[in-house]
Amino acid sequence: MSGSQNYINHVALVLDASSSMSHLSGKVVEVADRQISYLARRSQELDQETRVTVYVFANEVKCVIYDKDVLRMPSLKELYRVGGMTALLAATLTSQRELAQTAQLYGDHSFLTFVLTDGQENASHRCPGSAGSDPRALVRAVATMVETQADNWTLAVLVPDQMGKREAMQCGFPKDNIAVWDATSTQGLEEAGNVIQEATEKFMVGRTKGIRGSRAVFSAGGDAVNKKAIEAAGLTPADPSDYRLIPVDRETAIREWVTESGHSYRTGCAFYQLSKSEKIQARKQIAVLEKKTDRVYTGPQARSVLGLPDSEVRVKPDHNDDFTIFVQSTSVNRKLVPQTRLLVMV
Repeated sequence: MSGSQNYINHVALVLDASSSMSHLSGKVVEVADRQISYLARRSQELDQETRVTVYVFANEVKCVIYDKDVLRMPSLKELYRVGGMTALLAATLTSQRELAQTAQLYGDHSFLTFVLTDGQENASHRCPGSAGSDPRALVRAVATMVETQADNWTLAVLVPDQMGKREAMQCGFPKDNIAVWDATSTQGLEEAGNVIQEATEKFMVGRTKGIRGSRAVFSAGGDAVNKKAIEAAGLTPADPSDYRLIPVDRETAIREWVTESGHSYRTGCAFYQLSKSEKIQARKQIAVLEKKTDRVYTGPQARSVLGLPDSEVRVKPDHNDDFTIFVQSTSVNRKLVPQTRLLVMV
C-alpha cells in the first residue's frame, strides 16, 4: 500500500517562559500536558500520526522536545522553567525554520504551531542568530516567512491584549489565527487551553476532509470550504429541481418573502445567506453554494466541511471567492438582509 494517504501532523507548542509567566508556570504545564493527552487520544481515534515539538522562550529560544510521537510524550514538568525576557519573534522564526527541516518524504504532512505569550516582544534582537538585528527587520522577517509558508503550514498565536493582537497582525499572522487570552489568571490560561483544543479539533477533523492548513484556525467559517474538501467529505450537489435561489431586495421576514416569491412556506424549508458572524445551533442544517455554478451542497457533511462541531458554535461568513454559506431558518420572522439570496428547498 502506498504511504501517501498517511496523515502525519507535526504539532508545535511555542511557550513563553519569561519571568512574568512565573505565577502561571504550574498551570502552563497542566494545560500543555492536557493538550498532549487530547492529541494522543484523537490521533488514535482519527488514525492520524501526530508528532509533537515544544519550544520555550525567554531571553533565548530552546527546543525541549523535537518531533516526538505523541503517544510517547513525557510531562513538561521538568522542561518548563521561567525566567528572563520575551524573545517572541526569535521563537516564532526559530520554531518554523527548524520544523521546515523535518523530512516529508512519504505521507500527507501538515504543520500546526501555537505560540503562547503573555507580553510584548522585547528580547529577540539579543538572541543568538538575531543578535544586533533591528526589531523592525525581525518583524519583516516573520511577516515574509508567514506569507511564503506552503499551504500545509498553520501558524497561530495567543496574545494577552489588543496591543498584542495589533503587533501579531503587523508580523503577518492572519487575523483569524490570533486569539486574545486573559494572562492575569490561571482561569484565563485554562480558557486559552480550551481555545487551543477546539482549534486543534477543527484542524484534525479538517485533515480528514482534505484540508492541509488554515488561515482561520480560531474561527469556524467559510475559509474551510474548497473543492477538495467537498469531494473528501463525499458531498454531492442537490438536484437543481429541488431548490430555488431567490434574490432579496429589501429587509423583510423570511416567511413573507418565500410566499411573496410564489412558494409555500414550511418550517425549515428556507436557508438565509450568512452575512455576519453569528451562533449556529447544532440542529441547524447548513447548505454550501458554489458561486460559479449555483450548485448547492447540503446534508450533515456540509457542517463538517466547515469544521463545525455537533454543538452550538459561532460562525463567520468569511469572504470566500468560490463558496457561500446558507443557514437553515426555523423562525418565520427572521429578517432577511437586502442584496443577499434566499435558498428555498421546494
